[in-house]
Amino acid sequence: QVQLVESGGGLVQPGGSLRLSCAQSGSIYSAYLMGWYRQAPGKQRELVARIASGGSTDCADSVKGRFTISRGSRGGAENMVWLQMNSLKPEDTAVYYCNVVDWSGNAYWGRGTQVTVSS
Repeated sequence: QVQLVESGGGLVQPGGSLRLSCAQSGSIYSAYLMGWYRQAPGKQRELVARIASGGSTDCADSVKGRFTISRGSRGGAENMVWLQMNSLKPEDTAVYYCNVVDWSGNAYWGRGTQVTVSS
């Protein structure tokens, strides 16, 4: 069974930074895709950024130049993904979800972590 646990959300002032972490436990040794999505109140869930097993990345235009995604290992398996968020704006306020896709195309989601950007 695959579990994803996000951490690192919180309240930050505009222009500030946060670093989100996602720890994956379970049967996926090295996922095909690892990424972050977000959902603001009244809006659909949207892709923020994702990183493939080979290291290539993809991100939303709204976060280019501000957010950086990376992935790494802990305990031998490549099971961590991070999202460094800089120059945060109020419109970045949302619940951020970790997403992992395995090589069979199965998608897994974390429960989400709240990010609030407000003065």
